[in-house]
Amino acid sequence: MENGSQASRYWYGASEEDRRRRAVDVLQAFRVYRAAEVAMRRRTRESMSMGENELLVLRYLLRASGQDRQVSPSELTRYLGVSTASTTAIIDRLEKSGHVTRVPHPTDRRSIYIVATVASDAEVRATLGSMHSRMMAAVVDMSPEECATVIACLGRLQDAVDQVDPHVEVEPSPIAADVVL
Repeated sequence: MENGSQASRYWYGASEEDRRRRAVDVLQAFRVYRAAEVAMRRRTRESMSMGENELLVLRYLLRASGQDRQVSPSELTRYLGVSTASTTAIIDRLEKSGHVTRVPHPTDRRSIYIVATVASDAEVRATLGSMHSRMMAAVVDMSPEECATVIACLGRLQDAVDQVDPHVEVEPSPIAADVVL
């Protein structure tokens, strides 16, 4: 019977079990990559003596600088999704460590821009440059079809994780009714 089953797969495509196994293998590969990326970001933050938000701000400022764009503290607040007080504290820490400077707005005396320093740009390039080169080398020879497949897959995964699960109404238990959230 097994030979008949394998023969029918040849004519009719992979079995549901085969499809699920491949899907699990792909998701596991993404999980392993994500774990490696998280570990790399932790090592980068540690080597630069920064928290996650500080590194995010620095990368954002360097990207904006590459686009010849100025960044205000309020833009950083929106980007990070934190309070203005938290943004100020982050900027203060980055300024104290020599990674950013506050520069006056050219026309509004009450406003400032936040700019990454040349030294921080060099530090990020020294810290992450070889890793970016290795990542580019890993994908530069992909065919257009392979690129399209990976990009489409990542887009579908992003859509899947970006969706919030609907709240399911559950009958409250007598114990849970007494709990105040």
